[in-house]
Amino acid sequence: MKGFLDDANYSIGLLDEGTNLGNVIDNYVYEHTLTGKNAFFVGDLGKIVKKHSQWQNIVAQIKPFYTVKCNSTPAVLEILAALGTGFACSSKTEMALVQELGVSPENIIYISPCKQVSQIKYAAKIGVNIMTCDNEVELKKIARNHPNAKVLLHIATEDNIGGEEGNMKFGTTLKNCRHLLECAKELDVQITGVKFHVSSACKESQVYVHALSDARCVFDMAREFGFTMNMLDIGGGFTGTEFQLEEVNHVISPLLDVYFPEGSGIKIISEPGSYYVSSAFTLAVNIIAKKVVENDKFSSGEKTGSDEPAFMYYMNDGVYGSFASKLSEDLNTIPAVHKKYKEDEPLFTSSLWGPSCDELDQIVESCLLPELNVGDWLIFDNMGADSLHEPSAFNDFQRPAIYYMMSFSDWYEMQDAGITSDTMMKNFFFVPSCIQLSQEDSFSSEA
Repeated sequence: MKGFLDDANYSIGLLDEGTNLGNVIDNYVYEHTLTGKNAFFVGDLGKIVKKHSQWQNIVAQIKPFYTVKCNSTPAVLEILAALGTGFACSSKTEMALVQELGVSPENIIYISPCKQVSQIKYAAKIGVNIMTCDNEVELKKIARNHPNAKVLLHIATEDNIGGEEGNMKFGTTLKNCRHLLECAKELDVQITGVKFHVSSACKESQVYVHALSDARCVFDMAREFGFTMNMLDIGGGFTGTEFQLEEVNHVISPLLDVYFPEGSGIKIISEPGSYYVSSAFTLAVNIIAKKVVENDKFSSGEKTGSDEPAFMYYMNDGVYGSFASKLSEDLNTIPAVHKKYKEDEPLFTSSLWGPSCDELDQIVESCLLPELNVGDWLIFDNMGADSLHEPSAFNDFQRPAIYYMMSFSDWYEMQDAGITSDTMMKNFFFVPSCIQLSQEDSFSSEA
């Protein structure tokens, strides 16, 4: 199997029973050790299928519109299209990617808060009518360039009003909604719903209580102006855990029954992104350089009282590549050492860096690892969100290959749901896995 980010004719290894993700990673670590030690991803598409089943079981009343910018690799988009999700797009490129899969315009929404005129016109041309808006300037752009637009007013929630300094926040206040409704009436723009977004960083699910109450107020306001409202978008912010999804559902379900009951004609949608893809991708990186430093000079320079050395390791991927999200948020994964080491082997204070030698290119500030050598591999899980973008040209970084896999049991689960490779999944090319390693096997020349 070969992994390509651009190639539509990617292959997916169907894994025999007894073969797991660890075996696949072992196989490709061995292969890449022989051929250049480039970083690579392994994508378990079965996990996306499981996430969708989890969504259907817990919040079936809410239709997911996957946030394309989170991970726009062809296999992800195609499998989600086959599962019947909608798509939330931020650009012309994303709309085109989804449209090429045969997704109907009704299942695409344009969610960029700051839209280029040319991209509004493109949305109008291909029939993508549903879009979000939170200010008068955007409303006027939409009025001039998209006569059939159906606008969702994006309202702010309590968790992002007066949030952390420096963070870009979007959404209008409840007070300003009446003004925007008046403007929309004058401009002859259809306001058909409301959107809000609760950040995944928000720990209080009660924020949904205020957000849904505010949304109901906007619906009532819009009725005064003669608008027919039929859609509520509760945004993203889902972490991917079943517990969090159940917790959110526990809060919003009774409120939806009161404010937007079944039979009211209001369609409830959401914009999950990392929920679907984060856990599905694992990144393997190689140690390309190593420095030994004194422990009392490590990191911030605070003395630790230890005479043991500390290590700085440089990897062949960093913030100008797959760890780009590290510039704006904390890393949501703990590195694992690929090579086997003894349980009683000493651990040393270590920091992990990308290959740019840039002070911003620090991936992990401090962690405990056994002593590693150049050529060793580190494994990062939960790397499916905001990591598979076009890398910077800085230092001529290579884009990591992507290898897709799925277990036979997950494939049968998709077939049971009526999804087959000759329906929407036209680009899927399934091949039996050639990986026959068991947990006890070691590498051989035939691996």
